[in-house]
Amino acid sequence: MTPARSLLAALVTLASLSAVAACPFCEVVGRSLVQRRDVATVVAVGEAGGEAREDEGIVSQPLVIRGVISGMGIAVADTVIARVAGPVVGTAIVFGDVTGRFEAVAADESLLGYVATAPPAEAPAAERLAWFARRLEHPDTAIAEDAFMEFGLAEYADVVAAAGPLMKLDLRAWITEPAIDQRRRGFYGLALGIVAAEARASGDAAQADACTRALEQALLIPGTDLRAGYDGLLGGLFMARGEAALDWLGQHGLLAADTRAGDARHTLAALRFAWQYLATTVPRAKIAEAAARLVANPAVAADAVVDLARWQHWGSVDCVTALWDRLGSDDPLIRRAVAGYLTACPLEPAGREAARLQAAEPERWAAAVGAAGLPPRAAAESR
Repeated sequence: MTPARSLLAALVTLASLSAVAACPFCEVVGRSLVQRRDVATVVAVGEAGGEAREDEGIVSQPLVIRGVISGMGIAVADTVIARVAGPVVGTAIVFGDVTGRFEAVAADESLLGYVATAPPAEAPAAERLAWFARRLEHPDTAIAEDAFMEFGLAEYADVVAAAGPLMKLDLRAWITEPAIDQRRRGFYGLALGIVAAEARASGDAAQADACTRALEQALLIPGTDLRAGYDGLLGGLFMARGEAALDWLGQHGLLAADTRAGDARHTLAALRFAWQYLATTVPRAKIAEAAARLVANPAVAADAVVDLARWQHWGSVDCVTALWDRLGSDDPLIRRAVAGYLTACPLEPAGREAARLQAAEPERWAAAVGAAGLPPRAAAESR
């Protein structure tokens, strides 16, 4: 195998899943309130003590300290200037750091109690997630959002281990409830799949089947291809059905060349999830075969080719090469992906196709190889 064909790291630059993300479909960013609490040198209750002011995009506001929850450095009746997301009216939770800077979040009595009593970050994961699970759809939206963030930031194995607490939630209703924040639907779909898998493993086939039917019904509800959380529902279906989920995708047109763009992207995301986390229940060779069917879909062709190269699935040389002319003239990303795949593939047919494309269009081939990010030695060997 030549160095050019072994340097697959150059193809990993597009959309791979985090190795530790609990919910690859949640897209949570930042820190939860408990994380901010646990790293703060002081945590206090503040009350608006003046108007908020903006300076170069940073909003700050004076807050009068009404109570100290933990830490030292400030006292009741002190006034601090804290960075805020928006003007605080009433009370707020105040976090101070070692540099003496403060940030604050508007908080009512419920949120203050939540921050004060939530289990610390160093507590056992099972204990923490059980506590936050009970608050995922809390009437206080700030609490519900923060509990959701805790799950989104937890390690995937810990979320799977929290199947017991998740079983107590009304996930079957939540995945289709219009009143629920649709950004959370992907996680709830994945969680329902975790519950189904746990129920089946414990011998409760009735519950497993009920969870699986709920996922399938939610997936079949008509909607636009921009619907939030569809990829998470598909991920949940993989959890619930294992390898059989691949047949379901094919039967419902989600692996076709004309699958709607958004649905195709959701499907590829679910296949990536299955590849990374479910290799023991869904054979990786079959996941790659399913992804290979998406190579013909213009919306995800480039990404699918990159995934096939990452997964070292080399049985698609012909259909990948065909993209150079069929779709590549309209999308340089596709030609980059084709060049990377053919250069990395160790099979002789790939080498022949690479040489043919190079001879026919040397400048475009060189540009595509360069855009693929191959190291200098690999790029030189491809010419």
